[in-house]
Amino acid sequence: MTHRGGALAGIKVLDLSRVLGGPYCTQALADHGAEVIKLEPPSGDETRAWGPPFDGSTSAYFRGVNRNKKGISVDLSMEQGKEILLHLLSEADVLVENFKPGTLERWGLGYAEVLSQRFPKLIHCSISGFGLSGPLGGLPGYDAAIQAIAGLMSVNGDTTTGPMRVGLPIVDMVTGLNAVTGILLALYERQRSGHGQFIDITLYDCGVSLLHPHVPNYLASGKEPVLTGNAHPNIAPYDSYATGDKPIYLAVGNDRQFEILCEHIGAAHLLKDERFTSNSQRSINRVALKTQLELHLSTHEAQELASALICKGVPCGAVASVKAVVEHPHTTHRQMLVKRDDYQGIASPVKLSRTPAVYHSCPPSLGEHTYEVLKTYGYTDAALETLTATGVITCG
Repeated sequence: MTHRGGALAGIKVLDLSRVLGGPYCTQALADHGAEVIKLEPPSGDETRAWGPPFDGSTSAYFRGVNRNKKGISVDLSMEQGKEILLHLLSEADVLVENFKPGTLERWGLGYAEVLSQRFPKLIHCSISGFGLSGPLGGLPGYDAAIQAIAGLMSVNGDTTTGPMRVGLPIVDMVTGLNAVTGILLALYERQRSGHGQFIDITLYDCGVSLLHPHVPNYLASGKEPVLTGNAHPNIAPYDSYATGDKPIYLAVGNDRQFEILCEHIGAAHLLKDERFTSNSQRSINRVALKTQLELHLSTHEAQELASALICKGVPCGAVASVKAVVEHPHTTHRQMLVKRDDYQGIASPVKLSRTPAVYHSCPPSLGEHTYEVLKTYGYTDAALETLTATGVITCG
């Protein structure tokens, strides 16, 4: 039996975050049944303007990480706005925010002093660049800057390009996933203790956590990694290789896969070459190996070769464009695209058999549900009109 409410049905989340890490986290929670209220300032989440492209007046960027949420607009710099926040928190299980560290404390809403006292079951997830303390504590952080300072750029790129940013906001998204993990751990622990807790998630920590195997390699050898482009520092052949038309990526993880590769491309003689008899030898002699492989790969077309090799058990793939991925039949088969009304986006990759993700609503316009949500918390029409007139709330 499939339960359409989702695995997190009954969990209420107040989302004060903006940009990517926090919204990515709360969309994942919402996809799996949590009731998420996204609270934005009157100016809105800044990513609403991060375009083109736009869908109407809202950027595709914003719409990509804010589905399944109710959207309200409240000015938290005003006392009445803070009162609304506290009212919403009275029924919330989880608070997610990515204010600059210390902001809630300055507003008299710090977790230790106020929120944990008033709402002992509340799980407060704070996402920041570097945390509140330490040499970098309290400083702002965006994905690309963290990729630089946390070492990711130093291992991405080659000797021609120099250090490169990974071509997607990987730190923000991994931070969002770690926030989801932390929230689920805290919810599970709360079942035993009856108490909430504070979750401290930083972009810096998450960036450093991605440095595998580079940090373990450095700790073991004392040698800093060098730029290797698409190649793996520990495995060969594990790189992008030229073929007769476009590149193919070969991810050969063991000797048997190497044997199948060489036999398929007519390079069986390489199996007897002492330079290539084991992964360690292939890694040491990777430049010579690449030259030899590309001589034989030049007579093959990438897509045909990739299809043949992967069916024989060799992990590989022709380098595909975003358009090709969107149109790939396996993307459709895995239901990795969502289409609802005028909304299209990437689906949840988490497939639960009884409680699958549900896509019930499009990303909200700014303040779209302000009146609807606040009425459920007891605000009257007259009170809402007053709050609107004084600029405390905005109704879309």
